[in-house]
Amino acid sequence: MKEATGELNMTVITVVAIAAVGLLFTMFVWPNIQSNLAINTACSNVDNNGNYKTTDASITGASDDGYVSCSGFNCTAYYNGRQFSKSCK
Repeated sequence: MKEATGELNMTVITVVAIAAVGLLFTMFVWPNIQSNLAINTACSNVDNNGNYKTTDASITGASDDGYVSCSGFNCTAYYNGRQFSKSCK
C-alpha cells in the first residue's frame, strides 16, 4: 500500500510541475513571442522608403486583436491591449 501511495504522490507532483511550467509559459513567454511576431511582421512590410506596404485590412485596421501603425521606419504594433514599438531600419 505504501508503494502505491508513493507512486500517486509522484504522479501528483509531476502533474503540478507540468501545470506550473505551462502557466509560466502562458503568462511570460508566449506574450513576448506574440509581440515579437507582430512587430517583426510590421517591419517586414516596410519598404526602402519607410512606407508601410500592405493592403491587408486585418493588419492595418483596428480590431479586438490589435493593429499596426508605421510612420517612416518606426512601427508600432498594438496587440492585446499592449503597445510594442521598433525602428525597422
